[in-house]
This record gives sequence, structure tokens and C-alpha cells, in this order.
Amino acid sequence: MRTSHVVNIALVIVGFSVQVFARPMDIRSPNLEPARNGKPRPPIVVPVSATNLLSLGCGVTSSAVPLLGELSYVTDGSKEHDDPYVELPGGSQWVQIDLGQTQEVWAVCIWHWYEYACVYHDVICQISNDRDFIDGVATVFNNDHDNSSRLGAGADKEYIETNEGRTFAIKDVKGRYLRFYSRENTEKATSRYTEIEVFGRRPVQSQPADEPLVPLKVELPKPIFM
Repeated sequence: MRTSHVVNIALVIVGFSVQVFARPMDIRSPNLEPARNGKPRPPIVVPVSATNLLSLGCGVTSSAVPLLGELSYVTDGSKEHDDPYVELPGGSQWVQIDLGQTQEVWAVCIWHWYEYACVYHDVICQISNDRDFIDGVATVFNNDHDNSSRLGAGADKEYIETNEGRTFAIKDVKGRYLRFYSRENTEKATSRYTEIEVFGRRPVQSQPADEPLVPLKVELPKPIFM
């Protein structure tokens, strides 16, 4: 079993003094990605015409009534750690983004909630033109290694939440709807979403052979501890 020990620091002002409290975290996961030791993940490379942010302001639905917040927070462009978030009940739950029309999706970045270091379980992203996700469903990310959410076992790794979110390449999967699953986390028996960004372009008949490929630039929120 892989174990990651993380310490979060809290500052509390008492009178005229500042007290520092360490909040030890014991994150255990048999499917956790190796420690990156501060190194960023390799950049995601996409066609220069596929760097558009498609999801901003798009409609959002969910598998359950939120416990806190509004579903619109998922695509409102606000992703700082103290910005509003939406919280769903325990168990395997999803939020679904409607891009309004079929789009060519090349990358996604998810920020769950990173106030404290934690690991979300069964993070799954699917794309379809069927709003009910019955037909034509493409699974583009899945770290449910033991199939506990009953959508099939995935080969991707779990990861510790930070201000970097989790960006992953999709590479030209066409669809109107994106559904994002998660099943609780090591901090709480609920699922929170701060922001999701979807990048791509309108579908093209064929990609020009000479179209430049560029690293996708994702604007990151500020780190909590600087």
C-alpha cells in the first residue's frame, strides 16, 4: 500500500502572537501516482486552433442535489481556493457539462477542492453526444482501479489535490456532454468541485498536416501557501 504523508499549516492569531498548527495528513492509496517532488507534469500539446476554453459559462447538471453551493460554480471561471465551490453527497456522484453543441475536445482540467491536501477516488471523465450517457460514450480518464464505481476499472492514477488541478489530454474526442465522476475523498465523505475547464475547438473535417502543435496554457490559481 502506497502512503503519502502531508502536513498542512494553519495560522491562528491569538492576542498579538501568531500560533502555527501543523495538520498532519495520512493519505493512503494503493493507486497513488509517484511523488513528483515539485516538478510539474509534462505539458499537454494540442493543435494551435484547439486551445479554446469551451466550458466557460456552460450549463451544469448533477447526479444529486448539491449539499452546498450552486452547480454554476463549476464553469464560472473562479478557481481560487477560497472561491465558492459546489458539494455533492457521498457515494459515486457526477457533474455534467453541456457544451451547447458537439465540440472537438482535446484537454480537460479539474479542480475539486484543494484547501487541504487530499485524494479523490474514482475520478472518471466521459464524453458523449447522448445527454443520458447510454450510447456513444467515450471514457477519456479513469483512475477507479478496482471498479468500485461500476463503470469499469481504469489505468490512470489517483493524485493529491493542489492548485494545479489535474489536466489530462483527450486528443480529438467529439461530443457535446462531458460527465465527471468522483467518489468521496480522503478528507471527507463528499465530493466538491471548484472549477472544470474543457479545451478544444469546433469539429474540423481533417487536421492540416502542417498545423502547429503548442503546449496548452492553463491559468492556475494561486498556491495556498506561498
